[in-house]
Amino acid sequence: MKRHAPATLRNREAILHVLSAELPKKGTVLEVASGSGEHVVFFAQAFPELHWQPSDVTPDAISSTRAYTQEYTGKNVGCPVVIDASLPKDWAMDEDIGATLCINMIQVSAHISHNGLFEGTADLAAKSANTKGFPLILYGPFFEQGVEPSEGNLAFDSSLKSRNPDWGVRHVEEIDNIAHAHGFTRTARYEMPANNLMLIYRFG
Repeated sequence: MKRHAPATLRNREAILHVLSAELPKKGTVLEVASGSGEHVVFFAQAFPELHWQPSDVTPDAISSTRAYTQEYTGKNVGCPVVIDASLPKDWAMDEDIGATLCINMIQVSAHISHNGLFEGTADLAAKSANTKGFPLILYGPFFEQGVEPSEGNLAFDSSLKSRNPDWGVRHVEEIDNIAHAHGFTRTARYEMPANNLMLIYRFG
């Protein structure tokens, strides 16, 4: 059953602009936490030279993504697979992955999933034909040292924590430390609409 995430329509063009500068020109992009599946189909249409592999951990998200990908007439999107970011050793990818994209997962997952995202991507990067500079691209709301947080992000953080104490808007510096521990360096930061950021980490 297809789901609709209203934010997708609001942010996809801005995300697309950044991806055009940061993704490799060919290969497979793994999207971790595809959610409704709307993003991956939109990006596949925009980048027909890339193959897109959606994934998620929840059955509802897998079902929704499958519904969108089955409607898509292109040939560059794979069937959604189950990937749990908190269990990076269980990621079973049969193809060479050239980049990882993760949109709006960090704030609605526990720290074990943040570590797992980088650990699992590091394993993919080590096996990739393009190991050096392999990108892991994050999108979402973040707090930053020395930057006054927006009222919207503060309220969002409180709302998330009221729903689950393991959730919340994360600090960029915290994510940088996790990235460094797994062999990644942040190479770019993009300011996005609605007080979001895109953070680009590269391996090696």
